[in-house]
Amino acid sequence: MPQSVPSFDELMAAAQRSAVHLEMRDQYAVGDEADDFDNWLSTGRRDTDPASEYWAPWVDLISRTVARGVVVRRARIVSEPATDYIRYEHASTAVNVTAGEQVRWLPRSRAVDLMLPGADLWIFDGTQVLFNHFTGVGEWADPAHELRTEPSIVKQCSDAFEAVWERAVPHDTYEIH
Repeated sequence: MPQSVPSFDELMAAAQRSAVHLEMRDQYAVGDEADDFDNWLSTGRRDTDPASEYWAPWVDLISRTVARGVVVRRARIVSEPATDYIRYEHASTAVNVTAGEQVRWLPRSRAVDLMLPGADLWIFDGTQVLFNHFTGVGEWADPAHELRTEPSIVKQCSDAFEAVWERAVPHDTYEIH
């Protein structure tokens, strides 16, 4: 029987100390973001208004979470030269930072000796790992999420995230290639 996974908002609301996100794909194609990405490709313009309809829900969630004292960190492992999608993400990461996230970038060539999980993930308070599953083209897979709480899995994922974080370049100094 598949485990019932709390919603992302519920997991974030329950976080007391930390929420960390590890992204390792060079392309995503999920939900509203796909339309926004297509618009960016055709116009070169990216919505960077934290109060916009696109960003406000995320900015509100992260701002509330950080205001409670939760540290929110995001690390992205990226190929260089970067894909158009990574350029698109980079173009709007200032909004994530404005909301209260700490964001770092790690070129994939500097991650080759790190042992990394097989899927993107969030770790909440060092006790729960929410794996995000995608198809090969970057859409949500079915199931899209898997929550794991086994201490050995949480530790492996936490160690991997911290190794990436230690090597990664802060957003304000990372130059997209």
